[in-house]
Amino acid sequence: MDSLDDAEAQPRNAALADVRRWTIGNLRYVADLFLPPICIRCHEPISDHGVLCAACWQGINFIMPPLCARLGLPLPYASGEDGQLSSMALRHPPAYGRARAAAQFDGVMRDLVHGLKYADRHEAVDLFGRMLCSAGTELLRDADLLMPVPLHRARLWKRRFNQAAILAGRVGKAVGIPVDLSALRRTRRTTSQVGLSRGDRHRNVADAFAVAPAAVARIRGKRILLVDDVITTGSTLGGCARVLKEAGATEVDGLALAMVVDHDQMFM
Repeated sequence: MDSLDDAEAQPRNAALADVRRWTIGNLRYVADLFLPPICIRCHEPISDHGVLCAACWQGINFIMPPLCARLGLPLPYASGEDGQLSSMALRHPPAYGRARAAAQFDGVMRDLVHGLKYADRHEAVDLFGRMLCSAGTELLRDADLLMPVPLHRARLWKRRFNQAAILAGRVGKAVGIPVDLSALRRTRRTTSQVGLSRGDRHRNVADAFAVAPAAVARIRGKRILLVDDVITTGSTLGGCARVLKEAGATEVDGLALAMVVDHDQMFM
């Protein structure tokens, strides 16, 4: 009897699935008539929502191998050795383990990040999530816990959202790694790192981060991947990494959408 019921249910379920697909397809068609898909940067008409046109995509300077194993900076050539390091990493080893970013912070990528960060434009978030998953493949493979770089509560109140938390959430959902939004806190506001010397950058973020006492147990022994929108100097990642390691984290790496690449100083 059960097998007979199953046999009757199969064509009915298949018909319902066909109706569902037909309905969704037509709803998308109607939606596209009122809100046609456009490039999320230049607003030129394209074939799908939430993506870039070919010209804007080509305007992104993606960071590809060879790159520095620690800082994630692009290198001019591959040495053939594993763990190739830039002179910057050798001269100034970071407090974190490794950093990776999807692209250089210029041109199209800068426009996209600023759109999310300052103009409350979230249509690129799904695309950003895919970029982060691709750029951070090796780091995500080793991570136990994702954690966004926190905003100070005054800045969070003004902006109403933490873009790093949104990005971490997208990545965590895509790869199945838990995201901790409350363990790491920014205890004081910091000034912009732009134009500061290396020493001033470190002093600017000194004692700017802390681990919530209630979060120490869930951090101890974990490999943590910090997520942010832009790595400018690495000082912010370093400040976060130091307090997380003091709380018992075994490893701390960093993943960002974009990285500031200073070609004039990279190999000095």
